Amino acid sequence: MADDFPPMTSVKRWLVTTNHKDVGILYIATALFFLIFGGILALLFRVQLWEAGGTGILSDSAYNQSVTAHGLLMVFWFLSPVASGFANYLVPLQIGAKDLAFPRLNALSYWFYLFSGILIMLSFFQGGTFGGGWTMYAPLNVPTYSPAMEATTGGNATILALILFTISITIGTVNFLVTIHRSRAEGLGLWNIPLFTWSWLLTVWMMLFAFAALLAALLLLATDRILLTQYFATDQGSGLLWAHLFWFFGHPEVYIVFFPALGIMFETFQTFTGRRLVGRKWVIIAMVLVAVQSFLVWMHHMFLTTINLEIKTLMMATTIGISLPFDLMVFALIYTMVKGRVRFTTPFLFSLGALVLFILGGITGVFLGAVVLDYEFRGTYWVVAHFHYVMVSGVTALIAGLYYWWPKITGKMYDEFLGKLNFAVYFIGFNLLYFPMFLAWETPRRVFHYGEGMEIYHQLATIGAFVLGASFLILFYTLGKSLVSGPDAPDNPWEFSRTAEWAVPSPPPLENWDDRPSYASGRLEFVDDTAGEAATDGGVPATQTARGELATKHESHAEEEHPDHASIWPLGIGIGTFVLFLGLSGLTPYIADFAAATGQIDPSTPEPNIAYPIITALGLVILAYVLFEFGRESFHAPEMAIAERWPFEGVGNTKFGVWVFLASDVVVFGAFIGAYLFMRIHAGWDTWSPVPPEAWPGLLNTYILLTSSFTVILALVMAERQNKKGLLATMSATLLLGLSFLGVKAWEWSDKFAHGEYWFSGLEYSLYYVTTGLHGLHVVLGLLVAIFMIFRIITIDAYMEDSRPVEFFGLYWHFVDIVWVFLFPLFYLM
Repeated sequence: MADDFPPMTSVKRWLVTTNHKDVGILYIATALFFLIFGGILALLFRVQLWEAGGTGILSDSAYNQSVTAHGLLMVFWFLSPVASGFANYLVPLQIGAKDLAFPRLNALSYWFYLFSGILIMLSFFQGGTFGGGWTMYAPLNVPTYSPAMEATTGGNATILALILFTISITIGTVNFLVTIHRSRAEGLGLWNIPLFTWSWLLTVWMMLFAFAALLAALLLLATDRILLTQYFATDQGSGLLWAHLFWFFGHPEVYIVFFPALGIMFETFQTFTGRRLVGRKWVIIAMVLVAVQSFLVWMHHMFLTTINLEIKTLMMATTIGISLPFDLMVFALIYTMVKGRVRFTTPFLFSLGALVLFILGGITGVFLGAVVLDYEFRGTYWVVAHFHYVMVSGVTALIAGLYYWWPKITGKMYDEFLGKLNFAVYFIGFNLLYFPMFLAWETPRRVFHYGEGMEIYHQLATIGAFVLGASFLILFYTLGKSLVSGPDAPDNPWEFSRTAEWAVPSPPPLENWDDRPSYASGRLEFVDDTAGEAATDGGVPATQTARGELATKHESHAEEEHPDHASIWPLGIGIGTFVLFLGLSGLTPYIADFAAATGQIDPSTPEPNIAYPIITALGLVILAYVLFEFGRESFHAPEMAIAERWPFEGVGNTKFGVWVFLASDVVVFGAFIGAYLFMRIHAGWDTWSPVPPEAWPGLLNTYILLTSSFTVILALVMAERQNKKGLLATMSATLLLGLSFLGVKAWEWSDKFAHGEYWFSGLEYSLYYVTTGLHGLHVVLGLLVAIFMIFRIITIDAYMEDSRPVEFFGLYWHFVDIVWVFLFPLFYLM
C-alpha cells in the first residue's frame, strides 16, 4: 500500500522503490556521477595532449585506457541513461499513466545499469581496463593483438559490463514500449502525445533493435575473450564482421542519443516562444523517417574497407538523404522561434545553444558522408570534432531539460543569474574545446603524438576542456544551492507550458493523479470515476486543465486499491548478476590452461586465481535464490481500466511485452546466424564440412523440440479447462522433452570433445559451438521457467483461474523451437 511506502529521506526507499519518479531520479543522479568520472578521464588525456611530444602524466597504456573508458562512459553510461532518467520521470506524467507497465522491471533495469557501471570501474583495479578504443575494433578487442591490454581480466570485466548495460537497456525498452502504446490517457492518440514522449517512443524502438545487435556482438567478443573462441582472433574477415555488427548498432545510437535531446528542444522552444511547434505533424514524420533510415546507413563508417564502390556509393546516398529530415526539424525550430515571442530563460538558452552546435556538427558530418572526403578525414581529429559537436550538442539540450524540469522534480526554483552564467561558461568552453579540433584535423585520433604545427590548437582545446569542466561545477553549485535554499516552485513556473506534468503539484504525488486524466473532450480533464460520474459544480463538470486549475473533489471517495511501489528483489537480482559477471571476468586463465593441456594453444595468460570460480559459483547461487523469490512475490501493478491502446487494443501488457522482447531476440539470433554465414562465405563455403559428422542427432533434436511445442499447446488447453492434472502432465512432458534435447546435445558435444574437437579448435568449431550454445542457453532458461511453473501448479494450483502465463511461456518456447528449425540445416546439412 502507498501508506506503507518509506519516505524519500529514508535510505530504504531508494533500495526498494519501483516508482517511476524515484527510478528517474536514480537514473539522473547516477548518470551525472558517470559524467564526472568520464570528464575527469578526459581532463587527464587533454593534459597529456598539451605538448606535441606527449610526455605527460600518463603512460602509453594508461592513455589508451583513459581514452577508451572516457568514450564508453560518456556514450553508454551518461548520455542514454540521463535521457532515460527524464523519460522515467516524465513519460507516465505526460501520457496520463500512474507508472510504467512493469514497475519491478523498471527498477531492475536501473540496478543492472548501476552495477554495470560499478563493474567497469572495478576493471581499473583488475590489472587495467579495456584499452582498444570505445568502438572496440577487431582485432584490437582481443588481448592477443593488443599490447596495451596486458590485463585480460580488466578487459573482460569491461565487455561484461557492456553486456549487463545492454540487458538493462533491453528491459527498459520493452517497458516503455508497452507503457506508451497501451497506457495513454483516454482520448490521447499517438499523434497528440507530447513531443518529448514522441522522441522517446522512437528512441526506444531504435534501442530495441540496435542494442540487440550490440548485445550479439558483445556476446561473441566475450566468448573470444573468456572461452578463447576465434570470431575476432583470426584474419578470416573478423575485422569486417565486427564493423558490420558494431555499426549496425553504432549509427542508430547517434539518433538514440540525440532524439531525447531533440524532444527537449521541441518542448522548451514551445514553452519559451509561447507558440505550438511549426509543422508539428511533419516533424513527427521526419523523426519516424530518421528512425527507420538510421538502420540503413551503417556502412558509411566502413568506407575505408574492401567493400566495393557501388555499395559505398549507395551508402553515401542514404547518408546524405538522412540529413534531409533533420533539415526539416531544424527549420521548424527556427520558424517557431521567429514566429513566437522568445523568453531567454536558462532552459531556452541551452536549447538554442544545442541547436546552433548541432547545425555545425551536422554540416561537418555531411563532409564525412562523401566517400572521397571520408578517405581523407577518416581516423583524424575532424571525426573527433564532428562527433562531439553532434553528441555533446545533445548534452547541451539535456542540460536544458534538467533546468526546465528541475522545479517539477524538486519543488524548488534555481537562481536564474547562475543558470545564465552556467550557459555562458559552458558555451565558451564547448567551442574552445572542440572547434580547434577541426583546425588540427591532421592529428590522428586516439594518438597523443602529433605534428608540432598542431600544438597551439591542442593547447586551446585543453584550456577549453577545463573551462567546460568549470561550467559543470557551476551547474552542480546552482542546483545544489536551489535544493538547499531555493524558493519553493509553483506547480507551473512556465507561463506557456502545455504538457500534463505541469498540471500536478511540484513535486508530483506518489501516484501522480487523484482522479483519472482524460482527453476525451479535447483538453486535459480529471474525471472522478469513484463517484460514478464527474463531480459537478453548477452543472459544469469538475476538471483540472493543463493550466493548473484545481479540480473539484468529490467529498466521499470510495476506498481505492493502490498499486505496490516497493520490492527488494530487483536489487537482489542486480547484486547476483553483478557477482556472477565479476566471477566470469577472471575465468580466462582456466580455459587457457585447459586449452593448453589439450595441445590446442600455447598458454600466454596470467596464472589462474581461485577466487574467480568461487565468485562465479556464489553469483549463481545468489541469482537462483533472488529470481525464485522475485517469481513468488505478490506485486500489484494493475493495467489502466480506461486507456488509449491503438494499435494494440487486443493484446495485454505482458503478452505485448513478450512479443517485443522476442523481436529483439530475433535480432540477436539473426546476428549470430549472420556471423556464421558471413565468416563461412568469406572463408569459402566449401573450405570446411559441417562440424557434426552426422545429421541424425540434429534431426532427432528437431523432432524432440517440435513435439515439445505440441505439449505446450496442450498445456494451454488444460489450463483453460482448469484441468490441474492435465496441466501438470503436459508441462512435465515439455520439461522432459527439453531435458531430452539437452541430453542429445550433451552426448553430441562430449563425442566431439573425445575426438579433441573443442570450441577453440578452429573457426568452424567456434561458430558451431557458440551459435548452438546460445540456443541451448535459451532452452535451459525455458526449462528453469517450466520447473518454477510446475512448482506453482503443485503448491498453489496456479494458472487455473488465469491461463495467460502458460500462453506467455508457450510464445517463448515456440520461438526457441523455430530458431532450431533454422540452425539444424545450417549446421548439420549444408
